[in-house]
Amino acid sequence: MDNARQFLGKKVLAKIDKPIGTKHPKHGFVYMVNYGFIPNTQAPDGEEVDAYVLGVFEPLAEFTGRCIAIIHRLNDNDDKVIIVPEGVDYNDKQIMALTEFQERFFKSKVIKR
Repeated sequence: MDNARQFLGKKVLAKIDKPIGTKHPKHGFVYMVNYGFIPNTQAPDGEEVDAYVLGVFEPLAEFTGRCIAIIHRLNDNDDKVIIVPEGVDYNDKQIMALTEFQERFFKSKVIKR
């Protein structure tokens, strides 16, 4: 989680590799938000730190916004950062509802500053 926690409250660039509306190639669910990663980082799972972009409702290739929270997975070693446009905020319940399409498969909690 320390890898993801360093982004809390900061402006972050995310590369989007699964734009909103994309179908997961293995599990078949549809990404209800833009989903990607923070380039040149490393998460505990060996991949780049994953990111959900909330508050933007069209497909993106990349996005720069503010990290307002982390979804910390209690039964998986793959935390996610939550990035939003300036001036946008979501509470914990809203974050979990917006990411439920994927987070329903894990036991998670939202961490904020």
